[in-house]
Amino acid sequence: MSRIESVLTRIEPHLPPGAIVTDENERKTYECDGLAVHRTVPALVIRVTSTAEVALTVGACHEFDVPFVARGSGTGLSGGAQPHAEGVLIVMSTMRDILDIDPLAQRAIVQPGVINLNLSNEANPGGYYFAPDPSSQSVCSIGGNVAENSGGAHCLKYGFTTNHVTGVTLVTARGDIVEIGGDAPEYPGYDLLGVLCGSEGTLGIVTEVTVRLTRLPEAVETLLIGFESTDAAGEAVSDIISAGIMPAAIEMMDALAIEAAEKAVACNYPEGAGAVLVVELDGPAIDVDLERETVIARAKDHGAGEIRVAVDNVERGLIWKGRKSAFAAVGRISPDYIVQDGVIPRSRLGPVLASISTIAEECGVRVANVFHAGDGTLH
Repeated sequence: MSRIESVLTRIEPHLPPGAIVTDENERKTYECDGLAVHRTVPALVIRVTSTAEVALTVGACHEFDVPFVARGSGTGLSGGAQPHAEGVLIVMSTMRDILDIDPLAQRAIVQPGVINLNLSNEANPGGYYFAPDPSSQSVCSIGGNVAENSGGAHCLKYGFTTNHVTGVTLVTARGDIVEIGGDAPEYPGYDLLGVLCGSEGTLGIVTEVTVRLTRLPEAVETLLIGFESTDAAGEAVSDIISAGIMPAAIEMMDALAIEAAEKAVACNYPEGAGAVLVVELDGPAIDVDLERETVIARAKDHGAGEIRVAVDNVERGLIWKGRKSAFAAVGRISPDYIVQDGVIPRSRLGPVLASISTIAEECGVRVANVFHAGDGTLH
């Protein structure tokens, strides 16, 4: 009996119908995550629905020395859910229950398969939301956010997933169930949660997450600002931050990224712009009003062309739709592309983008830039 067969024999009597996937064609649907260039068909797929089922599966894998990998929604771009050809893929996307929302404590307890945006939608009526917002937030799972320490456009002001997780239930590599943290803001001792967030499942599989909810701001304003060049837009970003303003987000897209987004979602960005900034301000209404005027003034100082302020949630949603569709939208202008990630000082955005443009022209390669300009994270 092979090791996989031994695992299957051990766990099958304790799992519900449909949990075990052995058919090769079905297993092929799990052969990669968003990093589709690397594909491996797992030897066995288990779709779990509880902490106990995860512990059972992992314990059997440990006993028979079988590798295992956890998978959420499979939207990651770094290969974090890449299966093992001789291993078990533990699919967490079936664990989608929001177990508790407590507005008074500003906390929620969720299973790892809960979709990021769904949590905010459920918390909104009580005046709260979940701040981390990756571009894939309508499809990515909170368990995956923990595994990758996801950020999103609003990480400039609100931080990454690690800043919003206060506790987890974890299944260790031996199949033991442990609790780390809880619903309190801080706990004494080593920052185990900080180590766990971003570990890509290498330290254990998270089966429940206690997250911090953020109060909805009194006012939100979203600005779309067009510039002739990325140089001018980059200088405007530095100037806005140096004015003492901390926007919820400052995102930049260059001309090629804008072209891709227009073809994908018809976001109606300023025609002919060499770059656009998406600037979002939130907080007390009086502060947002003052900050908006400062942002507009600083943008004009650097030659801003068209400046739009979203008048309602529909316009705000369309502005963000262009930005959040950008990665997938590049597929509209190129059948194959590589995504690279880097961080530079905000003050060097202009020169670095100019250098990228020069290198791209010399090498005959098209480069689309779309990134979190506020903290210098380039994509």
